[in-house]
Amino acid sequence: MNKKMLLDNLRNIPDFPKPGVQFKDVSTLFKNNTCLTEISDTLFDFYKDKGITKVVGIESRGFVMGGILASRLNAGFVMCRKPGKLPSKAIQATYMKEYGEDAIEIHEDAIDSNDVILIHDDLLATGGSMKAAYELISLFKPKAIYVNFLIELCMEGLEGRKMLGEEMDITTLLKIEE
Repeated sequence: MNKKMLLDNLRNIPDFPKPGVQFKDVSTLFKNNTCLTEISDTLFDFYKDKGITKVVGIESRGFVMGGILASRLNAGFVMCRKPGKLPSKAIQATYMKEYGEDAIEIHEDAIDSNDVILIHDDLLATGGSMKAAYELISLFKPKAIYVNFLIELCMEGLEGRKMLGEEMDITTLLKIEE
């Protein structure tokens, strides 16, 4: 994997969504076909032999690569969304993120105990949204749960991996230390 190319194409937006936050904008990776192909091929290689039956993408940037990866793995795709966005009965979890509280939901019939799940999101910072998604998915008692991020922020005050715990099988493509 060409990490330098991906890092060179990742846009940083200072003070978004609030002062002090250095937002990593992955949309610049998605709009570049070479980067998108590199990410897709690398993620496929990570998970092609894991028996994944469903990929869960966390709103909203997790939908992009999550959907692509589900298609490549011949798996279903499940959306983990903000409250009120899913049309059928859903279960919810709340969590803290680096700049406030939020919640996510998943349809109550989205996953079953025969599934092998890959949860995908773009970025690991504090780990709040992923922990909430993992806890929701665990309620379905799937055979296995894997976790993937495009980027992991490794800096003071952001201990997402530590917060998620060692029981999670986590992979990240890029680790950024600032």
